[in-house]
Amino acid sequence: MSRSRSRTVSGLGWLGLIVVMAWAASRSELAFGELISGGANIREYLFGSVDHPDAGYFPPDFSRWDVYLSGTLDTLAIALWGTALSLLGALPLGVLGARNGAELFGGPKWLDGTLYHLARRTMDALRAVNELVFALIFVVAVGGGPFAGVLALAVHSAGVLGKLLSEAIEAIDAGQVEAIEATGAGRLQTVAFAVAPQVAPLFVSYLLLRFETNVRAATVVGMTGAGGIGHELWTAIRSFQNQEACAILLIIILLVVAIDRLSASLRARVS
Repeated sequence: MSRSRSRTVSGLGWLGLIVVMAWAASRSELAFGELISGGANIREYLFGSVDHPDAGYFPPDFSRWDVYLSGTLDTLAIALWGTALSLLGALPLGVLGARNGAELFGGPKWLDGTLYHLARRTMDALRAVNELVFALIFVVAVGGGPFAGVLALAVHSAGVLGKLLSEAIEAIDAGQVEAIEATGAGRLQTVAFAVAPQVAPLFVSYLLLRFETNVRAATVVGMTGAGGIGHELWTAIRSFQNQEACAILLIIILLVVAIDRLSASLRARVS
């Protein structure tokens, strides 16, 4: 391709991007002017007004700290079990959803066709439905409480982790597999010494990252009646207890920061 033609193609690409972004801005009804003009309303909502100084979010009210602590522990438990149970779906889906899964792990040729596409579409469906929607479904199925939150996170995370696992398997170095096979190793030995060492560190890193994400998601699904600190936040917001809501939000922020630091440290150790 000549330089002039390359520039033309690049220019058309940028023009197309600008057109798409302009269309998206129109459909999204972007109005930054309204955001700026509404700054005073936001300030009054957060900090109160002269006539109603106690109506804002500050200062935060930690008087019910024991309730918030209990809700925070519930949120951690929901995220932990939601992530753990997601492995029951993520591991088989990830193996079946990898293009080289049948070749690496053994099995009939039709694993490359029917089961591959079935696993891929299943993971697509699980990822497409938000945890909040799954929580609403499971609250109806098993009743309100943390278990509904666990199931919601587990089902959605199975789709996310399954896809990440399949991509990790597809990205392995085939040369290491061939080297192990050349020694006369069997299928299980090849998986144990050539596939697992390449996939495991990356997948553990993904797993820790997903747990961190699920801690945040657990606070949201709690608003549906699935328990945890999210339930306390939703109760405070609905009853206009803004200072209590502020305290809960600060607790959630500190929790996410702590989990982020711990998760980053663990990911560095396994990578």
